[in-house]
Amino acid sequence: MKYWPIFLFIITISCRHQNQQAMKHTYTNELAQETSPYLLQHAHNPVDWKPWGEKALDQAKKENKLIIVSIGYAACHWCHVMEHESFEDPEVAATMNADFINIKVDREERPDIDQVYMNAVQLMTGSGGWPLNVVTLPDGRPVWGGTYFPKGNWIQALQQIANLYKKQPDTLLEYAEKLEQGIKAIDLIEINTDERNFHKDFIASAVKEWSIHFDHKQGGTKRVPKFMMPNNYQFLLRYAHQTRDKELKEYVINTLKSISFGGIYDHIGGGFSRYSTDGKWHIPHFEKMLYDNAQLVSLYANAYLVTKDPWLKDVVYQTLAFTSKELTNSQHAFYSSLDADSMTEENELEEGAYYVWTKEELKILLENDYDLFSKYYNINEYGFWEKDNYVLIKKDDDLEFCKDNNVTIEVLNKKRARWKKVLRQHREKRPRPRLDDKTLTSWNALMLKGYLDAYNVFGDKEFLDAAIKNAIFIKNNQLKDDNSLFHTYKNGKSSVNGYLEDYATVIEAFIALYQSTFDSEWITISKQLTEYALAHFFDREKSIFYFTSDQDPQLITRTIESSDNVIPASNSIMAKNLFLLSHYYDRPDYKEISEQMLHNIKPQIQSHASGYSNWLDLMLNFSFDFYEVAITGIESRTKAEQLNKTYIPNKLIAGSLLDSEAVLLKNRFVQGKTLLYVCVNNSCKYPVEDVGEATKMLK
Repeated sequence: MKYWPIFLFIITISCRHQNQQAMKHTYTNELAQETSPYLLQHAHNPVDWKPWGEKALDQAKKENKLIIVSIGYAACHWCHVMEHESFEDPEVAATMNADFINIKVDREERPDIDQVYMNAVQLMTGSGGWPLNVVTLPDGRPVWGGTYFPKGNWIQALQQIANLYKKQPDTLLEYAEKLEQGIKAIDLIEINTDERNFHKDFIASAVKEWSIHFDHKQGGTKRVPKFMMPNNYQFLLRYAHQTRDKELKEYVINTLKSISFGGIYDHIGGGFSRYSTDGKWHIPHFEKMLYDNAQLVSLYANAYLVTKDPWLKDVVYQTLAFTSKELTNSQHAFYSSLDADSMTEENELEEGAYYVWTKEELKILLENDYDLFSKYYNINEYGFWEKDNYVLIKKDDDLEFCKDNNVTIEVLNKKRARWKKVLRQHREKRPRPRLDDKTLTSWNALMLKGYLDAYNVFGDKEFLDAAIKNAIFIKNNQLKDDNSLFHTYKNGKSSVNGYLEDYATVIEAFIALYQSTFDSEWITISKQLTEYALAHFFDREKSIFYFTSDQDPQLITRTIESSDNVIPASNSIMAKNLFLLSHYYDRPDYKEISEQMLHNIKPQIQSHASGYSNWLDLMLNFSFDFYEVAITGIESRTKAEQLNKTYIPNKLIAGSLLDSEAVLLKNRFVQGKTLLYVCVNNSCKYPVEDVGEATKMLK
């Protein structure tokens, strides 16, 4: 694709801190009426911001003005930087207000809009990110865009585009038409008419190609920045287990330990930041997102099952403690994120200010323990960041550290608990990062499943209670009478029609909740949601789900989310849901859809396995034995809890304390006994009462 010279910029990004001194509201725009924390952050900019909606779009058409669509999220550091440099500047605002209709979008609240314009910017520039800034025609079709722009470049670009539209509008119209075709082509999914086969050799070849990029020393892949990508390691852990690949398992566990040893993990307060800016997981991009922490809880819980490493258990417990303390409201719903930025003593917003330490304050706070602490968390050249600040990072396992420093593990654990308490108390006196207190249905479902996975592994009833309470919140507030979902919730109000990600993640979480409780209400709701999604999101000709419902207002294109990213693609989650539900309800049509979806995506997997790891996880269900475990009798839940203490990723569980008409349980209840039935492809072995015997059948 050719680029116009006037739109090419060399951007030098420099850290500038946002002055947050108390300001009188000289300006107020329409965003003041919104509930999104991100939109409210911009409510008093001199830019005449408007929320996305028919009102703003109709105004652009009526006045024949170009539109600026600026997309970000509340925890985004560079969004704050551009706001301070440009959107708070009256000179910039004058340019934007004179020639454009200016629309602000919270990408978390409206992922459908974000997907469309992110695709456009990636076509135009080859990359994307946030803040995402796009100029469109009055009808919403994009003509130019990018991410962060320094003030001077931003003004220059806007002036040139505005002049071009006034003098040569046909040039922009022609470009918009070509770009629109490109955007629509991105999401084309073709029916794969080849013979279906999901051979183990295909998966092995994809993993081998992927492994070229593994960083066996630091963990993760050979790239900077480093993202955690939980679904990648869930698949690789399962694949290593099922193929008995010790080297691959060691790589996965090394990656998880390296991540949790690094500064990307909050050693004082628990929880993970979004990604690492360096190659050793040391310096994070400091925002903490609910979706990352949710998936990492599940991943680390499963990794503990494989290793029984107490450090991995501690990571799960500390992350859930952080979630409970910082991201959970009184209704048992989960907030979205904590900001990367917080206030400094100079009354400026600075990235990471809440989390970093100087040697001087650590010596004062820890007194005689400073020397041992500084060795444990590397308050040295290895742990140095910038401006006399250190980010805590571990290098060694605790047992190795104890040996090298002549201290027992019991003493170290006591000291570490004291260190964390002292530093946490001190840190809480600092200005806190801003909270994005909106509740997203999809992200809540991910954390709901995280709590369930932790409960299944550790048996802690508090985790199950938290999961059930959140599920009840979703059922009572986000689930409508017609079995559709809302996407967001805040201040007692549910809003925004649900996206495929909401259906996929809630179905997945409720199936998991059924497996943990044997309460059939949850799997019944999962089936009802699936039927709604099939009716309103599914394209039967292409055998794929759209991201938006047929009930939603149309955008430039109706996007399809098929590749796995930091969160698995909503289509890959739905395909796995359909596979499970086909077993629970004896629905061959569900399995047929799941299989065809996977078959359609298969040609894209080989060369980019990391972008399709959740699809590969589904492929394992078809390539290896997948077990149905039916448990009936008064002790069925107890036996399920025992069964879950072994890592068996290729199974589903159905259970009932009493006789049941459910497909997998019918005619299997025997009075006075609790029986376990292990089945593969409708072929069942003789029932047993001992969990150990059943476990042997599953290996």
